[in-house]
Amino acid sequence: MIMLDGKSLTIEQVKQVARDNRTVKIEDANITVVSETRDYVERLVETQRVVYGITTGFGKFSDVVISGEEAIELQKNLIISHACGVGAPLAEDVVRAIMLLRVNNLIKGYSGVRPVIINTLVKMLNNGVHPVIPEKGSLGASGDLAPLAHMVLVMIGLGEAFYKGKRLPGAEAMDKAGIEIVSLREKEGLALINGTQVMTAIGCLNCYDAKQLMKHLDIAAAMTVEALNGIVDAFDERLHRVRPHQGQLDTASNMRRLLSDSHLTTNQGELRVQDAYTLRCIPQIHGASKDAIAFVESKLCVEINAVTDNPILFTKDDVVFSGGNFHGQPMALPFDYLAIAVAEMANVSERRIERLVNPQLSGLPAFLTPNGGLHSGFMIAQYAAAALVSENKSIAHPASVDSIPSSANQEDHVSMGTIAARHGRDIIENATNVIGIELLAAAQAIDFSNHERLGVGTRIAYDRLREDISKIDKDRVMHIDFNKIYDIIKTNEIVMRIEAKIGALTM
Repeated sequence: MIMLDGKSLTIEQVKQVARDNRTVKIEDANITVVSETRDYVERLVETQRVVYGITTGFGKFSDVVISGEEAIELQKNLIISHACGVGAPLAEDVVRAIMLLRVNNLIKGYSGVRPVIINTLVKMLNNGVHPVIPEKGSLGASGDLAPLAHMVLVMIGLGEAFYKGKRLPGAEAMDKAGIEIVSLREKEGLALINGTQVMTAIGCLNCYDAKQLMKHLDIAAAMTVEALNGIVDAFDERLHRVRPHQGQLDTASNMRRLLSDSHLTTNQGELRVQDAYTLRCIPQIHGASKDAIAFVESKLCVEINAVTDNPILFTKDDVVFSGGNFHGQPMALPFDYLAIAVAEMANVSERRIERLVNPQLSGLPAFLTPNGGLHSGFMIAQYAAAALVSENKSIAHPASVDSIPSSANQEDHVSMGTIAARHGRDIIENATNVIGIELLAAAQAIDFSNHERLGVGTRIAYDRLREDISKIDKDRVMHIDFNKIYDIIKTNEIVMRIEAKIGALTM
């Protein structure tokens, strides 16, 4: 069980709750603070103070004062009217991450909800009631309003949810799980949907996946270096100490350890003086993406433990600020950066695939088949990789450079951060397939020499691949092989086996 305190949640814990079904519990001290803030909200209502979102309408209607009798209806109407998402439902792991992050935000005690609201979300999370949340419809500005409203629909007995593998009406899913639906009171509807939790949920899982994928990229690159008798002098630590970007240093270190004891690599001057950039500049190219991912991770660690509500209540100072902590811009730019960084991972991988299959560049049989002409070998594998890379280039265009005013120009600049996060997710999927193809092509190329002469780390990777995917002696449906290598990458098994032998690969 993961204890939540609103200030120490990590991306690793988000992954554990989202994908490993870890349960959560709230620290008692946080419940006390939440209760105190709720008492403050009720005093505001009793004294009829004009406070945005509590005794007023929303957005352009912020100047409309709502009576006490209408305040509860206002909160329900807010959820119903804002549930305007479209598209396919978000994946279960994303939905679980959304619920977790919303809880972690609310328990900080600045939002004014009752403990029962937070406890209901926790029960849904721990019992596997996963609201159906359409993936599109958020501007990433006044929080992820539309998708978060779909989450709240289930809490109030509306909408739909997945429960034990079935898609059910929200009220039925809650009933089967033994969870009481709630009736929203003042401020609670707004507090539940005003925040960046959808974009950050997707972003957290993207960041986690990108870090694991980057290790596979280093492994694939090391295998390609051996397949092409690459020059290892380019990875010498002394070279990288004089340009000490951390990602570059880490990648060079990984390459040296993966290739340790290899008898397939060369030194400068033995076969050639220098290699092409996609081999010689592996530390610089991979390292730049690693540094980008590290930056995004640092921003996420702030955001998932931050208050992204509006208005924000400071009970000790008896003040309520209507500000813009819900705005997604601090996340939108990093998520675009992550998408670009991962797209570059696929770019360099595809260029190495080309070097492996092109006989004019590799000195190996054309398209890595022993019977060219009758068989096509890896010819169309490179086509597929090129198609994925080209698609990535299209969707890597920064979403954050766009803005469309909304709410009658009250919300006149929006972040598009959720779109940036979704683009990053799609790019990671494409990059995973490209890197998988490089792993297969490198293993096939190595079979034309002698896999017994591989380095310490690359030998482990090669052996794991060959457990499930045999050498291609004659043409077969490679789609099946692509699916197998995709699954192997997703399990992270190659990385775990290598790290058990040579220590952790640095990111």
